[in-house]
Amino acid sequence: MTTEITETVARPRGRMQSNLASMAKRQEVGLVGLLIVLAVVINSINDRFLTTTNIYNLLQTVTVIGIIAVGMTFVLIAKEIDLSVGAVLALSAVTAGSLYASGVTPWLAVAGGIGAGALSGLVVGAVVVFGRVSSFIVTLGMLSIARGLTLLITGGLPQQMPDTLSFIGQGRVLGGLPVSVLIFVLLVLVGQFVLTRTVFGLRVVSVGDNATAARLGGIPVARTRILTFVLIGALAGVAGIVFSTQVGVAEAQAGTGYELDVIAAAVIGGASLNGGRGTIIGAFLGACLLGVLRNSFILLGLSSFLQQLSIGLVIVLAALFDQWRQGNLGRFRLGALRLRRS
Repeated sequence: MTTEITETVARPRGRMQSNLASMAKRQEVGLVGLLIVLAVVINSINDRFLTTTNIYNLLQTVTVIGIIAVGMTFVLIAKEIDLSVGAVLALSAVTAGSLYASGVTPWLAVAGGIGAGALSGLVVGAVVVFGRVSSFIVTLGMLSIARGLTLLITGGLPQQMPDTLSFIGQGRVLGGLPVSVLIFVLLVLVGQFVLTRTVFGLRVVSVGDNATAARLGGIPVARTRILTFVLIGALAGVAGIVFSTQVGVAEAQAGTGYELDVIAAAVIGGASLNGGRGTIIGAFLGACLLGVLRNSFILLGLSSFLQQLSIGLVIVLAALFDQWRQGNLGRFRLGALRLRRS
């Protein structure tokens, strides 16, 4: 009788411990905890950190990176990568600015800018799939192509954005919430829904997890991979519109170096470089973490060089966490032990 009671009590306890361990391995939970700890520590040093104004400003600074990170998560889950997003952002922005300067209505110019980004993604996806070229190489080439096109379109001169669109990057609603932040949050929610509740999202995960099995299961692998590049191109276009309306002009050099920040946000958020895993909520939290680090360095008056160092460390730790979550660190330790013995 005592044994039965002990087993009855032990089973729920074991299940609870298993659930806690499973929860601990979720990247999003760790990121939320890290963000809370950082917020408390930074605010204890500088009480301006948790003010409403600073929080809104912090979120506004991560919208551009975060919007593209939503698309990058889809691409990484599909076991691909896109290094051209910063240049495509600039191309989309100057396309919109040039269309407006030629007499096109503001909203049609915006549609043209986003369309330019989607078209860039379509070209990349087609070359990757039908040309069977690594997405790393193709997007590296598209980075130079898109940047060169922006210079040809603008002649190196900034393009004025319509004043009627300034509310996208500078407007505020609901008592001070930036419109750009609202757009970012809506895209995160839509992206999470698409990834987890639609056929396309399930196909992306299947293709990234095992493309051969997905093909045998009747999933259109080629079309799915192309659509992920179209998606990130379109979102880079949206980010280009947001960025250009924040600063008031579209510049050929906009988005320079954004590629690494976007990939960092997605990887920190749990997207695996090996494909098959990732969440849009995680990408949102990853972008927020990058924003918190940058904002805290400004408030605390620390060197900007330390900022880059800290972000690099966070990326490496996120990659190690992903390996631990997949159980690969144990194999790494075993291999190191065998090497030492030999």
